[in-house]
Amino acid sequence: MRISRYVADGGDPSYGIVELAEDGGDHPDSITAISGDPLAGPVKYTGERHLLDDVRLVSPVIPRSKVVAVGKNYAAHAAEFNSTVPDEPLVFLKPNTSVIGPGEPIVYPLETTNLHFEAELAIVIGRICRRVPADRAAEVIFGYTVANDVTCRDLQAKDRQWSRAKGYDTFCPLGPWISTHLSLAEVADLRVTSTLNGEPRQESNTSLMVYPVPRLIEFITSFTTLLPGDVILTGTPEGVGPMLPGDSVSVSVEGLGTLTNPVVAED
Repeated sequence: MRISRYVADGGDPSYGIVELAEDGGDHPDSITAISGDPLAGPVKYTGERHLLDDVRLVSPVIPRSKVVAVGKNYAAHAAEFNSTVPDEPLVFLKPNTSVIGPGEPIVYPLETTNLHFEAELAIVIGRICRRVPADRAAEVIFGYTVANDVTCRDLQAKDRQWSRAKGYDTFCPLGPWISTHLSLAEVADLRVTSTLNGEPRQESNTSLMVYPVPRLIEFITSFTTLLPGDVILTGTPEGVGPMLPGDSVSVSVEGLGTLTNPVVAED
């Protein structure tokens, strides 16, 4: 199942179930509206349906408390910055105010001259959890989506910590929807790519993660409680690079879809 949030006819954001042509169903490339919040409890179909082309997708999840991100989780990405992989997962927080959805602009801050894209698989948490062993990680996962961990590379080096460099508003694009049907085995072997203005930049596979999804959940929940709607960014592969106002960056994860955002200068 693919769960989206969308805006139709200038109304408020609503949740819906996405059906693509590749699914072979009766309503290709459409969204069927559902009532309620699927992360909060039971939902039901409303009978309303829209074509995907007739709605605007927004972030499929609004993190209720936090985005937990993972650094240096691909050895080749660590190497491209003359670094080594950590002995245990390296994590940091991005504020929930950094989250935007598909098509929304990434704002190029006044304080940076080196803004980078980072293609990532994202995990959406479905229940309150603490100290989850790796072999039970699947029990707390609601689904997966695509993320771009936008980073001011110069501020990251200057500050010698990552809160400002990765925490600006608009620095966590998520979308286009949450896929709930993938198993952990499937997620462990997905192609991850990015393009800048249509030109390939990153190409890798989640099988190359230093710490796979179950280990990340085990480690993160060892020190913090995760809540429904919290998001984990699982790290980016090699090939990251700068983007400028006027550019368009797309991030894809096999089986999950493509997330595209323009870059604009701060007013």
